[in-house]
Amino acid sequence: MQTYRHDYPVSLSHTATLVETRVTYLCLINTGLHISDIHKEWHGDYNKLEYPLSSFLIFINFSLKGLIRASQMITKNLLKSYKLMLDFYGIELINEITGDVRKTENWMERFDNFNRHTHNSLRITRILKCLGTLGYRDYQAPLVKFFLVETLVNGQLPNIKESVLNYFVFAVLDKKKRRNLLKFAYENYEPKEEFVWCPKKIQMVMQNLIVTHCVKFLLNLTDLHMENEKCFSRKNKCL
Repeated sequence: MQTYRHDYPVSLSHTATLVETRVTYLCLINTGLHISDIHKEWHGDYNKLEYPLSSFLIFINFSLKGLIRASQMITKNLLKSYKLMLDFYGIELINEITGDVRKTENWMERFDNFNRHTHNSLRITRILKCLGTLGYRDYQAPLVKFFLVETLVNGQLPNIKESVLNYFVFAVLDKKKRRNLLKFAYENYEPKEEFVWCPKKIQMVMQNLIVTHCVKFLLNLTDLHMENEKCFSRKNKCL
């Protein structure tokens, strides 16, 4: 993941037309469909989308340095592909500005499929890389946060927990957001002594922050309780 985060150049030399042609060519060769037709005809067709090759066609793995430069057409198609694959996983995009996501109505069925077919974790990693490369960097953290909540808090996706921590979190390009995700993961991971996704000295800092937050919370509760007691006493005196 460090190679992914550090090796992409700021200015990509090849044209967007080359990539758009490559994606279209792959789709025509393997499915007989243009990428726009796939967006229309494959939505909700989970049997077709289950095959690993299908996600490759929709989300080309742009891991070669200097391969592409994003264009309006590519980013538009990427957004459609993203929504298509999110639905496959039982997730929907609810804000195209922030990238926030939530579970769909059929999430239980799709989560069960996700837990049984672990190759889907690799697909999510590829999707996160594409988002970061093609102009949707802000979409990375909300998706990873979603998976952290579902694995560590709700316990709905136990079979992909290791992938979320090993790969998804570290695919996030924004350093501050990545650190916040690690902090959230540490706060919700049990047992804490087995958390290995950041150095011990950083874990100690996070643990101190958690303790400080808890102490402040308890002090606030104590102050509130004392204030309520005073009010109760004043009311009794008036009576």
